[in-house]
Formats: sequence, structure tokens, C-alpha cells
Amino acid sequence: MVAIRIEFDDDEQYDRLKKLKKRRGLTWKGLLLEGEQKVREDTPK
Repeated sequence: MVAIRIEFDDDEQYDRLKKLKKRRGLTWKGLLLEGEQKVREDTPK
């Protein structure tokens, strides 16, 4: 298993993402993977 450390620019950025994570019922890993999926969908081939 690989561990990743994420550093946020400020408390507001952290709180915004934490609320989104909680609202969607995700872990930090789940939030990251959903973000990756969205980026792939929005990126032209």
C-alpha cells in the first residue's frame, strides 16, 4: 500500500473539500478517485 500526504493551501480549502467528502459519503481516497474520473471525462482523447 502506498501512503500519500496532501497539503492544502489553507483551512478554507481543506474545509470545503472535507464537507464535499462528507456530503458524498466518501473517504479521501474515494474523493480523489471521483476527481480523477471527472478529469478523464473532461479531457479530450
